[in-house]
Amino acid sequence: MSTTTARDSGALSTGNGILLVAEREIGSKLRSKAFLISTGILLLIALAGVLIGGFMSKNTSETKIAVTAETAQAVHGLPGLKAIEAADATAAEKLVRDGSVEAALIPAPGDAAFGFEIVALKDAPSGLQGLFAKTPKVTILEPDTTNPLLRYLVAIGFGVVFLMAASTFGATMAQSVVEEKSTRVVELLLAAIPARVLLAGKVLGNTVLAMAQILALAAIAVVGLIVTGQNAVLEGLGSPLVWFAVFFLFGFVLLASLFAAAAALVSRQEDIGSTTMPITMLVMAPYILVIIFNDNPLVMTILSYIPFSAPVAMPVRLFVGEAQWWEPLVSLVILLAACVAAILVAAKIYENSLLRMGARVKLSEALKG
Repeated sequence: MSTTTARDSGALSTGNGILLVAEREIGSKLRSKAFLISTGILLLIALAGVLIGGFMSKNTSETKIAVTAETAQAVHGLPGLKAIEAADATAAEKLVRDGSVEAALIPAPGDAAFGFEIVALKDAPSGLQGLFAKTPKVTILEPDTTNPLLRYLVAIGFGVVFLMAASTFGATMAQSVVEEKSTRVVELLLAAIPARVLLAGKVLGNTVLAMAQILALAAIAVVGLIVTGQNAVLEGLGSPLVWFAVFFLFGFVLLASLFAAAAALVSRQEDIGSTTMPITMLVMAPYILVIIFNDNPLVMTILSYIPFSAPVAMPVRLFVGEAQWWEPLVSLVILLAACVAAILVAAKIYENSLLRMGARVKLSEALKG
């Protein structure tokens, strides 16, 4: 009877230990004015960015449009348009191709309802069709899967959120680990709970905070898009946002485990940078590479299967419609496998280094124990 009770209490103490450490991590962050202020500023910046982008897309600057003698009268007096007359339909199309105008209005004899058609290079200027009493036909000369500027902005958005959340929470967790080592608080903690339980609690607590921040940013983005009437963008972001949250969850657990393990190798705050720098580079790489190669399908495909860049690259590819339905599932399986491997290695390093004070622990020694 006593053996069973001891076993049950041990199991409970493990779960309770993880929850207690997680609550301690969350509580310390929520009591920090610096954390609350920085989070508030981040949310305000995100909201401002969405609102400014939406209002800029609705600016009232004149749209240059090529017309012919037959179509000039159709745009006469319409607000926001600057008509540039061309000799004929071919000349008007040439102006569109060389970028002199954003679109052209040319005769369309086969269109009995309107008689004209809009010709654009990648996509028709926003709101142009709505200026006419009847909706004209639109011909795109060089169809594109999505707006290049929108693609770039989405890549920046996912990249910045991943970079800031992962690096901020990863760095603060590393500082917490070193602070507990240097003040010998860790010795008291390890007298009550195992090192692996302490690591699991720290990762869990910071993951909850990071995911809460991600969800808050997603809510801010949705509200901003609704307010500015960007319903088309909102519809396109629905599925990618969900996938980004899922990928971020496991990607952050992977990085958080590595940050904690790297911090356990040193005993002074000044030495944190030397051990966490490689992990910081792994956080920065997705942001830099996805921004640079956001319009390169081959590079983006490769990045969407690498665990450290998949949380950013795969949602971007889903947004622009370049990923098949099964690709995020395969990428997620790879990320999960990498996450499990990272946790096992990080737990070993953390457990074998946490009570070693003084000089920096060599990675080979931490792995051997």
